[in-house]
Amino acid sequence: MLEVGIVQGRKISGVEIAEIKGLIEANPGWHRTQLSRVLAERWQWYAASGQLKDMAARSLLVKLQERGLIVLPPSRQLRPLRRRPLMPELFDSVPPDPIATDLSSLLPLWIAVVGPKLPDYPQFQRYLAQHHYLSFNRTIGESVGYLIKSCAGVDLACLLFGAAAWQCAPRDQWIGWSSEQRAQGLHRIVNNSRFLLMPWVRVRCLASHILSHIARRIQADWQARYRHPIDVLETFVQQDRFRGTCYQAANWICVGQTTGRTRQNKRLRDNQVHAPIKDIYLYPLHADARGQLCR
Repeated sequence: MLEVGIVQGRKISGVEIAEIKGLIEANPGWHRTQLSRVLAERWQWYAASGQLKDMAARSLLVKLQERGLIVLPPSRQLRPLRRRPLMPELFDSVPPDPIATDLSSLLPLWIAVVGPKLPDYPQFQRYLAQHHYLSFNRTIGESVGYLIKSCAGVDLACLLFGAAAWQCAPRDQWIGWSSEQRAQGLHRIVNNSRFLLMPWVRVRCLASHILSHIARRIQADWQARYRHPIDVLETFVQQDRFRGTCYQAANWICVGQTTGRTRQNKRLRDNQVHAPIKDIYLYPLHADARGQLCR
């Protein structure tokens, strides 16, 4: 029987391929969205929050087609999807006064969890879109954001945590993962994809202090929103922009560097380096994090 391996977090063999082919042949009028939803329902592919993982199923179908294992109906997307433009009011015209003071004068910090349906989200979105070098529009999949304020209510920082990188060799080696273990446990790692200290804030040790606070509470915040625990935080620090000092000071562990090859490079088997090299930092949330992830 044909053994394809792990695709999109699921073990695929000839049995699954035959099932997908049968579904396509029996429903020639279905488009890819219908196929992915029905497939996810058949396989009982749900997130811990109860949400149907139809986008993961759709991605799996596309990958199987790229390998020549199935033939999908033509995509109905006639033009590329455009990001929803940010409204002009999301941008500041005049920056606030500089904040240069001792950390103690800002404590205790006020930390708000933010999300699309919560009141501080537009402010959070505006700050990242305007001031983070990667910008920001919206999140896809599981994510938790934080807006950090001083004890006086002054906005200081934004952090965003979301889905972990699918493959990261130094991380996987540090954990001791096989490919199957990674597929089963990846949802228990979350990625700090954005960390913004407001450009006008100059406070020594503030960034590492924030990271330490978030590390102590994110487990509970994530479980409250998505009903599953997490074990490790990860982040990628671009070497030509940052030194990663705040992560080091907050006891994150540097486990290696990225290769600089993008997903497209890997698909084309191209050895050229197209992406910036990044340091890989991990933070285990409890003493047995690796043991839990390898079960």
